[in-house]
Amino acid sequence: MQRRQFLQFTSLGLAYLTLPKYVFAGQSRLNVPAALQGNPLLDFSGLPAFSKIKPEHVKPAIDFLIAECRTLTDKLSAQTNPTWQNFYLPLADVNTKLSQVWTLVGHLKGVKSDDAIRKAHEVSQKSMTDYSTWAGQHQALYQAYLTLKASPEFQQYDLAQQKAIDDVLLDFRLSGISLPEDKRADYAKIMQTLSELGSKFSNNVLDATAKWEKRIQDPAELAGLSERALAAAKESAESKNQSGYRITLDYPSYSEVMTYCENAALREEVYKAYVSRASELSDHTLDNSPIIDQILAQRFALAKLLDFDSYADYSLATKMAENPQQVLDFLNDLVKRSRPQAQKELAELAEYAKTEFGVPTLKAWDVAFYSQKQKNSRYAVNDEALRPYFPEQKVLAGLFEICKRLFNLTILQKDGVDVWDDSVRFFDVFDGQNQLLGSFYFDPYARENKRSGAWMNGVISRQKLADGSLEKPVAFLVCNFTKPLKDKPSLLLHQEVETLFHEFGHTLHHLLTQVEVVAVSGINGVPWDAVEYPSQMLENWCWQAESLKLISGHIDTGEPLPDKLLENILQAQNYQFAYKMGRQLQYGLLDFRLHTEYQPTKAGFVRQIANEVEAQVSVVALPPYYRFENAFNHIFAGGYAAGYYSYMWADVLAADSFSRFAEEGILNREVGQAFVDHILSQGGTRSPMALFKQFRGREPRLDALLKQQGIL
Repeated sequence: MQRRQFLQFTSLGLAYLTLPKYVFAGQSRLNVPAALQGNPLLDFSGLPAFSKIKPEHVKPAIDFLIAECRTLTDKLSAQTNPTWQNFYLPLADVNTKLSQVWTLVGHLKGVKSDDAIRKAHEVSQKSMTDYSTWAGQHQALYQAYLTLKASPEFQQYDLAQQKAIDDVLLDFRLSGISLPEDKRADYAKIMQTLSELGSKFSNNVLDATAKWEKRIQDPAELAGLSERALAAAKESAESKNQSGYRITLDYPSYSEVMTYCENAALREEVYKAYVSRASELSDHTLDNSPIIDQILAQRFALAKLLDFDSYADYSLATKMAENPQQVLDFLNDLVKRSRPQAQKELAELAEYAKTEFGVPTLKAWDVAFYSQKQKNSRYAVNDEALRPYFPEQKVLAGLFEICKRLFNLTILQKDGVDVWDDSVRFFDVFDGQNQLLGSFYFDPYARENKRSGAWMNGVISRQKLADGSLEKPVAFLVCNFTKPLKDKPSLLLHQEVETLFHEFGHTLHHLLTQVEVVAVSGINGVPWDAVEYPSQMLENWCWQAESLKLISGHIDTGEPLPDKLLENILQAQNYQFAYKMGRQLQYGLLDFRLHTEYQPTKAGFVRQIANEVEAQVSVVALPPYYRFENAFNHIFAGGYAAGYYSYMWADVLAADSFSRFAEEGILNREVGQAFVDHILSQGGTRSPMALFKQFRGREPRLDALLKQQGIL
């Protein structure tokens, strides 16, 4: 998920029409020169030919499409009577093609990264940023949009059309359209620098993660790990022609060690490597500390250039929150309400570790290990032991069944689609009348040269084109689960099941839209502090007995979770919830304070704010080498700068919305359809608060989240 940029460069993308085969929009209107006709990035006759795309295809395709966009922009902006048909739609169409190609390049950089694709991305990123700045400061283009806004025709437009034009005019302001010429040059330089810094930051995190490994010969050092985890570590070593076992900082490997390994010294070593990635404490060539300082300085300069008090003020111009103080009050209020409970949870854990295992002082690398033991002791729930009940295919089938019952959807795998890795699958989503709504690629497993974490990216957005044809949306759904081991399928942690549901919530938000204006269809145009709402919402079905029965089935017997174990899981739902909330609040406050309080004269500013936030929120003593911010991709290389609080705000909306399902039935088709009608189908056409009120019948209540999680 990425922040809206001028002309929707990050959210437009490949698209296909509702024809017997996949056909991309506007293919007949793009005159690709003969010299480029063999370039797969410029073949719009079907879905992307991933197996044919090479790094050397990137620059020629991007350069050609940017030239086409510039030419059409100048031509259409010169019209004296711009209309939706002769101005907006043709311009959106050509920019869709550019964004399609750029989205593919960025996607491949994230899922199949190597030096060649990185270099290709880096070279064309400069061209893309230059074009974005040029378009955002194009005076004739701006005047054409103003003319369109002031025309009598504008009053006849539907809500989506009007919102799209209003959003573009706001983007012009945020692109420095009113600046004098010398200041516009400053803006262009800042944007180019920020683009380069963000790419460098994410590359450093990826490289620092991939570079570290621990080779272990004696399995006794890995006591506590399951047979499955040991087999994965052994297979990892074999893939490098090594003997023994290989531990890495890829999250599945890291998490296994931190949660189950009895070797405290190894846990500490792995923990230190993970939390000090890309810092001055590891490989100096990958240190993100100076990059963070430069990013903050450039963002501050950008805000001042555009007459905002801080980058946080600039960021909130496109969000629900009205001002920085409102966000800080929200976060600090949650800290005040949740921290006493979090302190109690950690005190109980420390006492448990001391009494049962003789641990005098609980360290940061001990928390996950003893938490798992305490949870098992209290609720007879062992996360690793639950894996056999969550084979990936069963979870996926159960998720699709829940969507069928709730939203009347049929989701079918489509074979024969070209993909970037053999493990990737492609699915079509149909409504109750068997009409195709959209599709998604599913890339489930961790592998080398793939970015960590999980995400959804909308690569095609639903839209009606100038010729009347309708594009259907397509998404990338990416996770980092442990891959299948030889003859055994991937078995998921319950936490990973939640992750899948979360990202599928984003996917549904993008695919179920009924909006036909690309700038505000699906996830496009949705304020960033509301975009996590559907994803957080769908997580709730991972904690209900009725739905857990649908998504579980033992790998050997196929039987769902037995009633007693199911009861134990539900009782454990709120285990350490306040502590977990505190971690999210810590990240949110760090992000927002960095972007609210930054001043270029403050030496050591980042660590100072980090230390203050840790002291305010964290109930675990963090070691002096803790450098979480150096790998904080969300805010330094993603779209969440001064916006990470969105996760907590979305939790409030989701908890309150789910209470309606709890009242009327968690698989109630009528309520599910209401959620589609009022939330999932609306895109960015209306205020998220207005949409929430339509669904819930009132404004959201913070207490709904606190009650759901046992804090109130």
